[in-house]
Amino acid sequence: MPPILIVSLLILFLALLATAVFQWLWNITMPEVFGLGKIRFWVALRLLLIAGFLFGPFITLAFFR
Repeated sequence: MPPILIVSLLILFLALLATAVFQWLWNITMPEVFGLGKIRFWVALRLLLIAGFLFGPFITLAFFR
């Protein structure tokens, strides 16, 4: 397999894993603490994307100064 394909599959797997972990953490924390409802996988992915768009550039710039 070409290295680019392996790297692409690894990035996809890590993104899906991060989404699943985020969903799990949300569903065990937020309903108890704030009374919010549980979320589905795709909602968790959208929330992670929104957070990346909002906070990603600032966090990245802070680490590379």
